Amino acid sequence: MPHILDGKKIAQNLKDQLKIEIENIKIKSNRVPGLAVVQVGNVAASSVYVKAKTKAAKEVGINVYDHHLEETTKQDDLINLINHLNTNEDVDGILVQLPLPKTINEETVLNSIAPEKDADGFHPLNVGKLSISLKNDENLMIPCTPYGCLLLLRELNIELTGKNAVVIGRSNIVGKPMAQLLLKESCTVTTVHSKTQNIEDICKKADILIAAVGKPEFVDKDWVKEGAIIIDVGINRVKINDEKSKLVGDVLFSDVENRVSAISPVPGGVGPMTIACLLRNTTISCKNRLIN
Repeated sequence: MPHILDGKKIAQNLKDQLKIEIENIKIKSNRVPGLAVVQVGNVAASSVYVKAKTKAAKEVGINVYDHHLEETTKQDDLINLINHLNTNEDVDGILVQLPLPKTINEETVLNSIAPEKDADGFHPLNVGKLSISLKNDENLMIPCTPYGCLLLLRELNIELTGKNAVVIGRSNIVGKPMAQLLLKESCTVTTVHSKTQNIEDICKKADILIAAVGKPEFVDKDWVKEGAIIIDVGINRVKINDEKSKLVGDVLFSDVENRVSAISPVPGGVGPMTIACLLRNTTISCKNRLIN
């Protein structure tokens, strides 16, 4: 049987560490980290995610400032709000929940967030620091989902140096920063995508396979090397019947579980880690700002 990477447990361990750090910040500076959460419109999935992130932040002692804007909000008004949050000394992290309405340019909005308050780690300056830094990741603002994946891998207590790692997907949010993090761990990294030739053959050589393709149960046993480690980033809702649905990953779990040495489940794998890493970034921002 494979080692099932329990994202809920590992995320809770990280949150417990953050509680201690936040209490120390409070003792030393008489303040706690603050996270501003901005949601535009009423997309149901976004509301669920915002609620989960807000709840987790409050649990570790982070102050949360909610800004729920109308669907009709103009881009200039949203950027004006972000500029206000950039200068608000009580706010250490800013999270703009995606997706935004089609009338708003996501890249423009995300780039308007001050890099030092970029809780998601998406700002080009933070992405650049991740790419060029050879030092440890202790004070970097790192994209939350890829960093959560790395922490799951570290939980296995194995030597990552020299491992053949394949990342399926090249998005700015997951695929590209995931490849950078694995390179920092001295893995040999290949990124595959929709235009890659012989994609199955490449994936089947991977010691570590990161599936971030966004297609439900896309990766089956024919893609997976015996004894590989799989991190499944996908969160896809599929219908069971007219009344019921379920969450599945990008990997067909039942098909691969007897081939792999370790795998993250969906749900309960990468998802909780993403939220915990958002809280980590907010706490780091607070510590960096207090020091500086």
